[in-house]
Amino acid sequence: MTPDLMESGARARAAYDTRIAALTQGGGFGRPVADGEVVFTQGVALYLDAVTVSFDGFKALNALSLTIDVGELRCIIGPNGAGKTTMMDCITGKTRPDSGTISFGSNIDLLRLKEPQIAGIGIGRKFQKPTVYEPLTVWQNLELSLKADRGVAASLFHRLSGEQRDRLEELLVLIHLKDEAPRTAGLLSHGQKQWLEIGMLLAQDPKLLLLDEPVAGMTDEETERTAELFLTLEGRHSLVVVEHDMSFVAALTEGRKKVTVLHEGSVLAEGLLAEVQANEKVVEVYLGR
Repeated sequence: MTPDLMESGARARAAYDTRIAALTQGGGFGRPVADGEVVFTQGVALYLDAVTVSFDGFKALNALSLTIDVGELRCIIGPNGAGKTTMMDCITGKTRPDSGTISFGSNIDLLRLKEPQIAGIGIGRKFQKPTVYEPLTVWQNLELSLKADRGVAASLFHRLSGEQRDRLEELLVLIHLKDEAPRTAGLLSHGQKQWLEIGMLLAQDPKLLLLDEPVAGMTDEETERTAELFLTLEGRHSLVVVEHDMSFVAALTEGRKKVTVLHEGSVLAEGLLAEVQANEKVVEVYLGR
C-alpha cells in the first residue's frame, strides 16, 4: 500500500473512530440496552447452529454452524454451489431454513424477524452487483441512505443537520469518494459504485456487514483501496466477506485472521489462510481447480 493511501486511510479511520465512539458512549457493543435492541455481552455478533436448507431435495445448507465475533472480519471461501449465498439469504431473512438457529448478538432470534426488521436492527448486505441510484449524485445517494424511512422526494428536499452533514463528509473520505461527491453516480467506475454502496450501508450504522464478492470486476488499484477500506472498518463493525480472489483474502486476513471454507453446505475447514490452503480436502474441492 502506498504512503499516500496509508495516510489517507489513517485520517479516515481517525474520523470514523470518533464517530463510532460518539455512538457508543450512550450505547453499542456490550452495553445495557433498551427492549428491542441487540445485546453483544457475550462477544458474539452472529451465531448459526445446525442450519439446514433444502431445495427440491438438494441440501443447499447442511447443518451449517458458524460463529462471528463482535468486530471480527471473517472471509468465507469455497466453490460455486457451496452454500455461501444461501447462508447470507438465511441471515437476512430472504430464505427461511428448514431447521437450525440463527442468532444476532445474545438476544435476537433472526428467524422470528422479516427482512426489513433484520435490516433495521443493524445487518447490512451488499450484493456482488452494486445497486445505487444512478441518476442521483454521490452525495444524494448517501443523503438518501441516512433517511431510509422517508420517500425519495422528501429525503432530497429535507435539510440536513450539521451533524448529518459532518457524517456524510466523513463517509466520503472513508470510501475514497470525497472528490466525486457532486458527480452523478451513474458515471462512476464499477469500483467506485461498489464503494458508494458500501457507504450507503455504513450511513445506516450497521453492526454487521455481509459483503458478497465485493472486488469482482475491480482494477488492481480499486481492489487495494477496498482492502484498505475493509481493514479500516474492522473492529468498528463485524464483517463477513465472501470472496474468490485469494490475493484479496490474503490482504484482508494478514496471515492472522480466521478463514472459513464452505463445501456442500457445511464447513469443510476453518483456520488461518495458510492452514486452509494446505488442507488436502480444500485443495481437492476448491483451490486445486
